[in-house]
Amino acid sequence: MTSTPRVVSIVYTPRDIESRRPQSHYARVPLQLAKLVEFQGIENDAKGGSTDRQLNVMRAEMLADLNAEGFKTAPGELGEQIVLAGLDPSALVKGARLKLGTAVIEIGIPRTGCARFEMIQDKPKQQAKGRLGVLARVVTSGEVAVGDAVDVLAVESRG
Repeated sequence: MTSTPRVVSIVYTPRDIESRRPQSHYARVPLQLAKLVEFQGIENDAKGGSTDRQLNVMRAEMLADLNAEGFKTAPGELGEQIVLAGLDPSALVKGARLKLGTAVIEIGIPRTGCARFEMIQDKPKQQAKGRLGVLARVVTSGEVAVGDAVDVLAVESRG
């Protein structure tokens, strides 16, 4: 029996954080409840913006796999912002929409690592290729909390 997919972690980078880009880790702060803002991302997140790269979303199961390979996987350590558990990986395809709490996000492209990722993890990004989750954007503002169910909505075709 499969359990309902759920939000298991939310982190963000506060706009007023003292050091936004420390060398040894991503500057992320855990939240129990976040407001997702349409076309922006997590409210007051320094990483938010108007592009399709508003959120970094990962599956908890992939985090566990990467942890077993020696990656640092505490909340936010891989650069992720929202972690979902129990979600079928096929739900994270471009154009799919997920309802998290009262907000709706749209999945974009797969996330790739960067030089900063390699420095923080002390591993080449190729070791995690294809396993760093996806970038997404907020299409309907709302609140999301750790423990909220995740509903997969229909994929809208773009013509």
